[in-house]
Amino acid sequence: MYKPTLDPKVVGSVIAGFRKQKGISQEVLSGLADIGRTHLSAIERGERKPTLETLFRIATALNVKMSNIVISIEEKL
Repeated sequence: MYKPTLDPKVVGSVIAGFRKQKGISQEVLSGLADIGRTHLSAIERGERKPTLETLFRIATALNVKMSNIVISIEEKL
């Protein structure tokens, strides 16, 4: 039986890509998103999966739609 899974490394790389595209550091993004820098770092490395709330905060801090991040994740999967 097929069980779809969400690869946390893909999620992290997409988030890191959006962050780098905007030219901001993890420290700045974590401050704008009101999450810990080490938490953001773990997400970007694929060690943690962000909750919807965290993904929304990251998207808002990056000034992009959360749906754009999700679409990019889907395309990479």
